[in-house]
Amino acid sequence: MAIQLTINGKTQSVDVPPNMPLLWVLRDTLGMTGTKFGCGMALCGACTVHIDGEATRSCITPVSSVSGKKITTIEGLSPDRSHPVQRAWIEVDVPQCGYCQSGQIMSAASLLAKNAKPSDAEIDDAMKGNICRCGTYQRIREAVHRAASLHTASAAPSGVGGREAAAEALDERPVPVGGAA
Repeated sequence: MAIQLTINGKTQSVDVPPNMPLLWVLRDTLGMTGTKFGCGMALCGACTVHIDGEATRSCITPVSSVSGKKITTIEGLSPDRSHPVQRAWIEVDVPQCGYCQSGQIMSAASLLAKNAKPSDAEIDDAMKGNICRCGTYQRIREAVHRAASLHTASAAPSGVGGREAAAEALDERPVPVGGAA
């Protein structure tokens, strides 16, 4: 049975069993391997995507339940790593092994879409469902704060402090071309 999906703004049709987890549709059927398999039980957060803007674990989400909803994966957050969370992750050099990072980034982006200036406690609460085996939690929190400041600076109106704040935020540290090793 064909199921219609809107993934990263693009409508797609997949012919898969309706109870197939969205994670496997993304990875195996559509070849979108940015979303990772971690535990298969929604405990680690590696498979996090956005469903209508909400951070959702794709490993336990039946594909039939997301028909007609807007799905955003790490590939759809931005085509060139320009999303404030992606930029902050690079600037702060968050990843070690990097395996959990797409899920971490998607959870952080969902948090910042709802709360533009979260406290440490709010970040910890929003990110508690994402496990990092390398223990980069301090850098993750730092990057969420950095992403909040990047987003605020880019959203500031032109005029007093607006353009200057945006320029300062953008020029503070160079963004590496490659990515963390």
